[in-house]
Amino acid sequence: MAETLHMIGGGLAIAGALLTLLGAIGVRRFPDVYTRIHAASITDTGGASLMLIGLGLISGLSFVTLKLLVAWAFIMLASPVAAHALANAAYTSGHAPWTGSYRVVRGTPVPRPGQRRPFGGSLSFLLSR
Repeated sequence: MAETLHMIGGGLAIAGALLTLLGAIGVRRFPDVYTRIHAASITDTGGASLMLIGLGLISGLSFVTLKLLVAWAFIMLASPVAAHALANAAYTSGHAPWTGSYRVVRGTPVPRPGQRRPFGGSLSFLLSR
């Protein structure tokens, strides 16, 4: 039974780390400050929750689990508040949200209205700014 909990906990911890990694890619990929804040806050909160649940399962019922629960409660309270404060600061400083449906990459022709944009076929869009 303990080994099963350790395996489930390890899987949850890895899933949380992968979710946090996806959030980092989203922060790099999205065009404006508001979508970046959204990607960071949602995935960091979810990733940290999965990791802390996984670590709680690995540690069993102990004082460490109580510490993990307190850390989880702090993250659940602090992360949304921090995201809201960042978005409010961006709004009051005059950052306008990005309203385009796509971004033009240098060297590619701009499609006309109604014309489809060709797919490049590479994964470079994940790391492009």
